[in-house]
Amino acid sequence: MSFQKNKMIKRILLSGLLALVMLQSSAQDFHLTHYDAAKIYLNPAMTGMFDGYYRITANYRNQWSALTRNPFQTAAVAFDMPIKRYGAGIQIMNDRAGFGNFDVLQINLSGSYDLQLDKKNIHHLAFGMEAGVIQKSVDYGKLSWDNQYTTIDGGSFDMAMPSGESGYVERKYLLDISAGGLYYYAKESSRINPFVGFSAFHLNRPTESFYGIDNKLPIHYILHVGARIGINERLQLQPRFLYMAQTNAQEMVFGLQANIFLPNSESYLIVGPSFRSSKDAFIMEVGLKNGPFTYRMSYDVNTSTLKPATNNRGGIEFSVIYIAKRKTPVVAPNCPRL
Repeated sequence: MSFQKNKMIKRILLSGLLALVMLQSSAQDFHLTHYDAAKIYLNPAMTGMFDGYYRITANYRNQWSALTRNPFQTAAVAFDMPIKRYGAGIQIMNDRAGFGNFDVLQINLSGSYDLQLDKKNIHHLAFGMEAGVIQKSVDYGKLSWDNQYTTIDGGSFDMAMPSGESGYVERKYLLDISAGGLYYYAKESSRINPFVGFSAFHLNRPTESFYGIDNKLPIHYILHVGARIGINERLQLQPRFLYMAQTNAQEMVFGLQANIFLPNSESYLIVGPSFRSSKDAFIMEVGLKNGPFTYRMSYDVNTSTLKPATNNRGGIEFSVIYIAKRKTPVVAPNCPRL
């Protein structure tokens, strides 16, 4: 069998697999390495959890460019603000992948309430809810199917031939409802300020199938735990743990972030490694907090069974956070309010 025919057969298999994953299976939500930068996406209870007037965040992720000309690309932008003990926000996320331009556009409104548990204002319990619309779409004209394969001239795909696929829609709209809770310890003078949060997305389990079958979007659960540990005036450590589950898919991320404060400045450098479970990726992150802006960049080094094909290349990600500060800024804010 010639190399060209081998290549065509592989393309048929990949196209069929992609179509099966996109159109018939229970989809898994996309993930971010900087999950703690996209706070509304992590947990609606974190809406408005910061010291300032308002916050604007932006994330961009590019993954698997080593495997395909159409890599997975994820972008997100959010705005939120505190209103006394309440928080309000809006988030827009977009994810696109594959030759069929499988696209997920998500717009959510979120709200939270911060409950003070003691008179000293140390223990807090926050609750949040989120509601929005998800639009899923695919361009079937860009996909090739087995019925379009011809053996003429050594074998090729003729996109003018009928695909044999029918009964589908190219665009689907879903109503989405999510909720979350967060406990955090807010004593500023304490060397250790822990927090733990839990959130659940797609609580209403909307139907997501492009073929009209009763295929429900599974609930996505997230548990996130961490702490701010003050080592000295120049160094602050943040151990972090994330667990996500959605049907049979599970993910764990272990990370340690160091904030190194610059001399005579409120600015600090950000550096630290993370490990994604199931031998998936080793992640290195660098960044800078300067004034109202926080800049972060990371790269995922692929360590999974795909590494022979990717040469260990995984994904690159950027995030920017802007917080409009109050007149008296907090130099070392509480961990969940970073």
